[in-house]
Amino acid sequence: MTSHKILTAVLVLQIFTLLNQWFGGPISTARGQIPDAGAQQLQIIDELKANNDLLKDVDDKLDKMITIFQSGKLQVAVSKPDDTQEK
Repeated sequence: MTSHKILTAVLVLQIFTLLNQWFGGPISTARGQIPDAGAQQLQIIDELKANNDLLKDVDDKLDKMITIFQSGKLQVAVSKPDDTQEK
């Protein structure tokens, strides 16, 4: 008797599953974003140009330091610490 009840419950659940598949809402499909290779390459180029500008600035500063060092006009003065300054 209990096996008939279990079989009936399984049959009802299978019928609900089939009805849901036939009359249920559409299944949403996964959609991935298509990468835009051209835009990515333009972004990389822009970043490389910005980095190149920064490197040019650093290079200019290093050239100025080299000219100062080579000129021999650089003087370094060491002063004694004041008593008011903590060590």
